[in-house]
Amino acid sequence: MLKLGSNLLNPATLAGALFYALIFLVLAILLARLLKLGVRRILHEDTHHHLDQTSLLFFTQLSQIVIFIVAFTLYAHLVPALHTLGTALLAGVSVVSVVIGLAAQNTLGNIIAGLSLLLYRPFLVGDQIQLNAPTGTEAGTVVRLSLGYTELHTTDNRRVIVPNSVMISQTIINFNTAKARKICAVPLHISYDSDVATARQIMTDLAAAHPLVQEVASCPVTELGNYAVTLTLYAWTADTSDGLQVERDLYEQIKDRFEQESITIPLPTRNVIWQAATN
Repeated sequence: MLKLGSNLLNPATLAGALFYALIFLVLAILLARLLKLGVRRILHEDTHHHLDQTSLLFFTQLSQIVIFIVAFTLYAHLVPALHTLGTALLAGVSVVSVVIGLAAQNTLGNIIAGLSLLLYRPFLVGDQIQLNAPTGTEAGTVVRLSLGYTELHTTDNRRVIVPNSVMISQTIINFNTAKARKICAVPLHISYDSDVATARQIMTDLAAAHPLVQEVASCPVTELGNYAVTLTLYAWTADTSDGLQVERDLYEQIKDRFEQESITIPLPTRNVIWQAATN
């Protein structure tokens, strides 16, 4: 029993080498696990988003790899049979050799690309971006930037996994870098004997009161037709969907107000109708 115990504690023996390998492996796994749980807790408590989630998650994964590398280096330095290797690793010679040897590999290329994405910050976790993929143009929210891949979630609940080397080498549209919005146009015809100023005021007031309108741009006269004056209302909305809803709502609201204010929306003459049908 004593001999077995001494063999386990002696790294020069096979039993001791395996025993210490198990210890270092368990410690490395525990430290990596504790680091991951600690970062998750910190992000969960950061309700005001003071921390950079993208950098923190990326360096957490990098730190986990470093933990295993350090554990292996210390283990190699402890075991006499691996002492030479451990000394070389601590001196950095072997690490440099490994990095140079793997530099041309896709895995390390993705890691380096991930560091570049973290350094130049073309996007962050939570940003909405658009890129080209084998399936065509894809748009989604960045949910994860790992050592090798960037993960997007699309609006139709698909996961798009893109290698970092691909992300760094193509054009990406980031919708969060500027406040994207869509301008919608609502053209309406009024008769020549109607008051243009009153009609314009009604249109702009109704647009300004609409909850989906961010800003009323203008409402100029855009055409003097054969039978009507065309006023076109331009308003900014958050996106195309909101713009279509605003157009539908304003057409109905403006028509009702025009009837109340005796502003006429003329019908095309027979000649105009016939021209439209022949075209």
